[in-house]
Amino acid sequence: QVQLVESGGGLVQAGGSLRLSCAASGSIFSIVAMGWYRQAPGKQRELVADITSGGSTNYADSVKGRFTISRDNAKNTVYLQMNSLKPEDTAVYYCKLDWYSSYDMREYVHWGQGTQVTVSS
Repeated sequence: QVQLVESGGGLVQAGGSLRLSCAASGSIFSIVAMGWYRQAPGKQRELVADITSGGSTNYADSVKGRFTISRDNAKNTVYLQMNSLKPEDTAVYYCKLDWYSSYDMREYVHWGQGTQVTVSS
């Protein structure tokens, strides 16, 4: 019943910028955190950045100072502004939603389908 729709991926030259968006919809009672993960070929999926319901953020060391995660609570949307992109940023980027249902007292995790980011040298 919960859906995540991702957009904003594409091809960009090194040093360029992209802005990823992830819009959540459905019966989400309480968002614990939303974040972005990425997975490159031959590598494990890794955390890029996340933001909690309280607004605290966390970034992978490799993207600190270049990427910024933000949210629009009214739209249930999280963004990832990616600046100074490097070829090593090339990966499929996935949106992740962690939420809590007061209805059944359970925590849930939902993933987006992923959006490709390719950075050329």
